[in-house]
Amino acid sequence: MRPKFQSKQSVIINAPIEKVWEFNQDLSRIAEYHPRVNKVDLISGKQFREVGVAYQCHLSDGKNTCVEKDIEIIPMEKIVTVFVSDTMGLTKLLPDYIVESTVKKIDDKTTKAEISHFYSSSIWKVWLLNSIIKRKIAGETMGTLRAMKKKIENEH
Repeated sequence: MRPKFQSKQSVIINAPIEKVWEFNQDLSRIAEYHPRVNKVDLISGKQFREVGVAYQCHLSDGKNTCVEKDIEIIPMEKIVTVFVSDTMGLTKLLPDYIVESTVKKIDDKTTKAEISHFYSSSIWKVWLLNSIIKRKIAGETMGTLRAMKKKIENEH
C-alpha cells in the first residue's frame, strides 16, 4: 500500500510525449536538469531506467549522496521511484518516501509532466515539520521540472 499523498507539481513541456519520455529514461542526464545533483553513478550498471535499477546521485553540496531505485515503470505513462539510502538523514525521517513521475500527452507537440510525492507523517518530527518539508520538496521539484522543460525544449 502506498503512503499518504503529500503534494504534486507539474509543468507543460512543448515537446511530444515520446521526446519527454525518452529524455527521462536516461539516468546519466539527471545532473543536466536536477539543480541539486552534479553527478550520477550507475550502480546497477544500466544507463536507462528499468524496474529494479538503482543509481547514486552526488549532490551539488559536494559531500552528500542519495541512492534511488525505480520500482515501477509503465512505458509512456509513469515511473515510481523509492529512496534506498542517503547521507542527509532523509531516508530515516521519511523511510517510505515514494516519488511518482508521470507524463500525459496533451497534443502531438505538448506534454504535461507531473511529479507526485507520497510519505507517511506518522513520526512526530515529520508531523510537526510537514508544512516546511512540503514547501521545500515542492520548490525543489518545480526547479527540477522547469530545468527539464528548458533542456527538452532547447533540444527539440
